[in-house]
Amino acid sequence: MGQPRKALRTTTVGAVSATLVAGAAFGIAPAAQAAGGNPPAAPQAASSSDVRFVDIPGDGGTILKANVFTPKGAKAGEKFPAIVLPTSWAMPQIEYVAQAQKLANSGYVVVSYNSRGFWQSGGEIETGGPEDIADASKVIDWTLENTAADPDKIGMGGVSYGAGISLLAAGHDKRIKAVAALSGWGDLIDSIYSGRTQHQQAAGLLGGAGVLTGRPSPELQQTLKDFLASNLDKEDEMIAWGAKRSPATYIDQINKNGAAVMMGNAWGDTIFPPNQYAKFYEQLTGPKRLEFRPGDHATSELTGLLGLPNDTWTSTQRWFDRYLKGEKNGVDTEQPVQLKSRSTGGYEGYPDWKSVGATKKKIDLAGSTTIRANVDSGANGGTVLLSNALDQFLKIPPVASMPLLPRRYAGVWQSEKYATDQRVRGTAKLHTTLTSTKESGTLVAYLYDVGPLGLGKLVSNAPYTFHGKTPGRPFGVDLELFSTAYDVPAGHRLALVVDTVDPLYIEHNPTGAQLTFSSPASDPSYVSVPLREK
Repeated sequence: MGQPRKALRTTTVGAVSATLVAGAAFGIAPAAQAAGGNPPAAPQAASSSDVRFVDIPGDGGTILKANVFTPKGAKAGEKFPAIVLPTSWAMPQIEYVAQAQKLANSGYVVVSYNSRGFWQSGGEIETGGPEDIADASKVIDWTLENTAADPDKIGMGGVSYGAGISLLAAGHDKRIKAVAALSGWGDLIDSIYSGRTQHQQAAGLLGGAGVLTGRPSPELQQTLKDFLASNLDKEDEMIAWGAKRSPATYIDQINKNGAAVMMGNAWGDTIFPPNQYAKFYEQLTGPKRLEFRPGDHATSELTGLLGLPNDTWTSTQRWFDRYLKGEKNGVDTEQPVQLKSRSTGGYEGYPDWKSVGATKKKIDLAGSTTIRANVDSGANGGTVLLSNALDQFLKIPPVASMPLLPRRYAGVWQSEKYATDQRVRGTAKLHTTLTSTKESGTLVAYLYDVGPLGLGKLVSNAPYTFHGKTPGRPFGVDLELFSTAYDVPAGHRLALVVDTVDPLYIEHNPTGAQLTFSSPASDPSYVSVPLREK
């Protein structure tokens, strides 16, 4: 068994509130309704497309509330490419109104539906389960029967939950020719259980928002309960539950079906971190594109949902135009991996993910350092949704003072002062030897950009948890930090900080535990930092 369940932090409650505030931006009230009743009114906006609200029978006859946008003045018998958009977690059916209007105005039939279990749609929240995959196919069936959709030009897309469902559906329905998966997941377990560590705030946010805006299934409720309670007896079951809902599980089918897949995400996504998305992208063999930008979960798409100019949605339409309409707009001849640095804001193109950060520079972690567990040193990854959004819009990442970090509770190693800018790109990796006084434990590693006064700006972080180790016996630790693109100015240093408590994660350190980090001559400890070639 794991540790007793820890109370969710107030930051998680605040994150749930933030989700509902985002919903309020669309003119809705934060109250879930069962299937039936009138749909919420769409925001008023000038449009040359026709829109109607409909009920679509999903898997098992479950009613899915939807809206349909059709190009204005469509002639009888005329066919158009169609795009199906499942809604994000906890969002209402009008989430995509602004983008749906734009797509319809440019010649698409667009069907957006409220994912089962949320708001006015029927059923229960199945978290990308078989019912959700079947719903996507049922919506495509309905679209072909009730609109002017061309059966040979079907696309799917969406943000977050809608992205995950679209990728899953692409592995089960050959009719899907193009996908735009924004802020989604390739591997659900690697998203919220990376490093064998529960991402507490992320899971709490999803669970809380699900309860407030929908009807979680008994399976989801039990899984979340076991997950947040650190019930290791159910670990294998939880991993199997997540694998069933991970597009990576169906990668062979996705590749065989051949949909063109565009993926976009934020560097600081605290729900679906970029690493797992990049790994999934690398496994795709068909036409593909990967875009990473500054921000947190779904913040890089947000302004587009409000109808404002937005790079992510511009890329999305270009992708659909190329692979559904056949337009030669150049999106397939550009470098397929497009990154936007958190520091400069400029875009960089790469032929593949392996080419990002092709140069590696090591920071040696010499000596032996012992820290005590169970106390937050002051180094942490911030607050879900909030901290990385501040970094995106104001370039204010989480900070910590290196001289003030208590060495009793934090290990600190610093590089030399760099004479030139260090353009960190990709995935930093920690390798060290660890000895614990207890059989279980958690550490969190942070990479900081440290200025002349010792103030560190967070570059990346990641948690690591172990169980079943022999106390006093050293073992190796290899940990990938979350991928990023960040420029360290000349005259600054990079610092690795390791402690044992972070509000983002559930920690598994027994009372009185101590962790010792060493660097044997036969197996030196280091951090490998990926850098862009000059």
